[in-house]
Amino acid sequence: MNAITATVHNGRLEVAVPADWPEGAEVRIEPIPRGEIRGMTEEEQGDDLESINRWIAAFEAIPPLAMTAAEEADMLAWRQKVKDYTIEAVRRQMAGEGTE
Repeated sequence: MNAITATVHNGRLEVAVPADWPEGAEVRIEPIPRGEIRGMTEEEQGDDLESINRWIAAFEAIPPLAMTAAEEADMLAWRQKVKDYTIEAVRRQMAGEGTE
């Protein structure tokens, strides 16, 4: 059995139980902490226009990452270091030297 989600409305849980769950099956219900990031359900992964627009809206609602100037400089320096390493590794590989 796969996990499902429910919504609390007026002190009650609204749950759409899959048809293949047997009658009398025990379930575990736990609250999802506010702000917790969870993956999309199968229903949310549609390729129709409504699903795509819903995904874009959810993506655009993600707040930007807050970084100090020092953190940003560290990140950019690391990116440059990785870029330099990758370029050099490809050069060695093309020259037949390996990438040790």
